[in-house]
Amino acid sequence: MTSISGTVGAFGASRARSVHERGRQRARHAQVLLLVGLVLSLVLAVGHGAVSIAAEAQLRMLLQAIGLGAGAAVDPLQHTVFFAIRLPRALLAVLVGGALAVCGASLQGLFRNPLADPGLIGVSTGAALAAAFAIVLGGTLAPALALSLSAWLLPLAAFVGGLGATALVFIIASRSGICDVPTMLLAGVAVNAIAGAAIGLLVFLSDDAQLRELSFWMLGSLSGITWTRLLPALPLLLVPTVLLLRLGHPLNALLLGEQDAGHLGVRVERVKRSAILLVSLAVGAAVALTGVIGFVGLVVPHLVRLLLGPDHRVLLPASALAGAALLLLADVLARTLVLPAELPIGILTSCVGGPFFLWLLCRPREPGRL
Repeated sequence: MTSISGTVGAFGASRARSVHERGRQRARHAQVLLLVGLVLSLVLAVGHGAVSIAAEAQLRMLLQAIGLGAGAAVDPLQHTVFFAIRLPRALLAVLVGGALAVCGASLQGLFRNPLADPGLIGVSTGAALAAAFAIVLGGTLAPALALSLSAWLLPLAAFVGGLGATALVFIIASRSGICDVPTMLLAGVAVNAIAGAAIGLLVFLSDDAQLRELSFWMLGSLSGITWTRLLPALPLLLVPTVLLLRLGHPLNALLLGEQDAGHLGVRVERVKRSAILLVSLAVGAAVALTGVIGFVGLVVPHLVRLLLGPDHRVLLPASALAGAALLLLADVLARTLVLPAELPIGILTSCVGGPFFLWLLCRPREPGRL
């Protein structure tokens, strides 16, 4: 009898290892495919438009820029479009798409709620309120400041507003050094409602030009980005995203509940504070540069979770790759669908996100699960 039990136990352990190894191989293959898809999307985004730039020409210009080119002739117009317009815009799409997707996946793990997204903690709405204030009242209340900061006033206001709203939500949800997640969710809903009402008041007070600028900013766009604006924001987008990727193990533990995660050695409150701070930094910087782009932080992690499972060690990097590729492709469509005009990219991401959740609602699923 003991021999039979030992044989059954060994078989079960061997089968579990086999299943685990197959899961790891599937995750590696998926990440490779996502990386290839991201590279292809980047080549398409940089090369497609009113001025077409072939992949060979892109590679040649990049090699020449770092001193490895063979000196082949380069079209001056393609060179200007590639380096001054397309490349910074494509890099911004990669950084913002990856950051929003990773932030969404992190919050969904932290709140243990697949419907959580970066806007839930107030960062997007707080940034929008500060941006609306800068557009409508900035020149009236502080004309000298608005003149001196010029093009930097709007992104700075949005970044500070996003951080301020998140800090307010976190303070409301914290008691005796412990952040209560359900209270944070409710506080986020309340802050979003108050900020939305304030934005409505500013819309009412705005003139036609201000209303047009505010409306386009709220819909999101990657246009007008330059190296001068992109380079200072790189650390605020890249560093929080990379640090969030390191939270895969503690977020996995939090799926069991805060008490069980603590028993496994996870410093729960530290993980909460770190995740909220990193998300607010990354999303605040993204919204400051591009305006409000919805659904990326909600749809991408959910789709990746359906394909690869809930392991955050796989989910976070896969979401970063998928989010970057999605925003690149959305930007290509935004630039080309209504030439010579440009469609706000937030409209396209919402057009993807809405049908996706309708599909989630209509597909067969277990009772009580989305």
